[in-house]
Amino acid sequence: MITNFINRVFGRGKRKTAPDKPVIWGPDRHPIRKELISRGARKTCEELQRAGHTAFVVGGAVRDLLLGMRPKDFDVATSAHPDEVRALFRRSRIIGRRFQIVHVMWGAETVETSTYRAHFTVKDPEGDEDAPKKDKQDEHGRVLSDNVFGTQAEDAVRRDFTVNALFYDPVKEEVWDFQHGLKDLEAKKLVMIGDPATRYREDPVRMLRAARLSAKLGLTIDPATATPIRELKHLLENVPQARLFEEILKLLLSGNAVACVQRLRELDLHHGLLPLLDDALDDPHTGPFAMAALKATDERLRADRPVSPAFLLAALLWGRVERRWKHYEEKGQPPSPALHAAMHDALDAQRGTLAIPRRFDATMKELWLLQPRFLQRGGTRPFRLLEHPKFRAAFDFFELRAQAGDAPLEAAEWWARFQDVEGGERERMLHADDGPKKKRRRRGKRRPAGEGGPDAAPESGE
Repeated sequence: MITNFINRVFGRGKRKTAPDKPVIWGPDRHPIRKELISRGARKTCEELQRAGHTAFVVGGAVRDLLLGMRPKDFDVATSAHPDEVRALFRRSRIIGRRFQIVHVMWGAETVETSTYRAHFTVKDPEGDEDAPKKDKQDEHGRVLSDNVFGTQAEDAVRRDFTVNALFYDPVKEEVWDFQHGLKDLEAKKLVMIGDPATRYREDPVRMLRAARLSAKLGLTIDPATATPIRELKHLLENVPQARLFEEILKLLLSGNAVACVQRLRELDLHHGLLPLLDDALDDPHTGPFAMAALKATDERLRADRPVSPAFLLAALLWGRVERRWKHYEEKGQPPSPALHAAMHDALDAQRGTLAIPRRFDATMKELWLLQPRFLQRGGTRPFRLLEHPKFRAAFDFFELRAQAGDAPLEAAEWWARFQDVEGGERERMLHADDGPKKKRRRRGKRRPAGEGGPDAAPESGE
């Protein structure tokens, strides 16, 4: 769809290239209609424009609509400052330290509304206001503070990729293009705005974002945009872990996790981020299970079914847990303590590179601890497992393992049947209790010494 209208439009009029003069496409020259914009985003733009400000839906939502995709959310950019936005909307609040934005609430919808940004500059330390100014950066070039408002054109330049620098006015139904993002969408290219090396130094997370967006949108990373990544990937070590984990989670839950991981590996970005990306997918034993978990997550997201980040993280770290578990058992530890020790080892190793928030720990550990219980199919144990609050997720985990050859397929099929049959049939399905048996103490009168003792043969019938 976008190819047809781009081919039709680009020959109709001279393109303006000045950074402060956008190419403006009217409703007859693009496929976006205001009915496709969420009610909250439309009303936010309408109210801001009515108050004399400019306001546009911006970024990923515009890009996705041009590609015929359904955006997950709609962000608004405006000339109004946060206090002005807050004064216009009763149900709104200002958030953020590094850069203030306003959350405008419309029922259950929250519209993230930000003021146009400009490059942050500081005065010369000697106080010479005529001296050159520079961005407030650390020694690696990462921008530490950018809470400076600017024009719409400056805001477009500050964005990362040309396809994200598109603005849509839902009142006039116009697309404003400052950086020729439409042309790059038509060419299926992901192009960095400005000098790629400089932009990666400003924010190293852009390297991960390049991998995610190119895989999600089916775009080829422009050679000039891709070339500096291998040289500058070490800068990711300077990014706060919480922000890095958030970007990794976006990648894994993008609905295109398999393609994203492949793109990370192509760019050599997977090393050091997550042990699961370092060795899980390369492990001949657990690699197929890790890939199966990624594929299953993608399928659930595409079907609009809920997914659990803890489930996916547990699946991707399972290979490390399983190897350590076998290691401890070979050293003589009983299975349960060995599994506990293996879980702690895996999580500690992960925290040494990129810490998984502890809010996921409990669910991950429960999924791991329940895995051995699927091999116990005698007595009352299957019934107790069925009643466990995490049974459904743990069984999905076990079934994925079985399909990938990491667990007995026969056991997974048994549990699939066991859940569906009635009580009497369940009793008939139970296996002989072949689990570890405990020695039972005999009850009865203690025999006097000489009449029988520990070494005496049992009487008939005992």
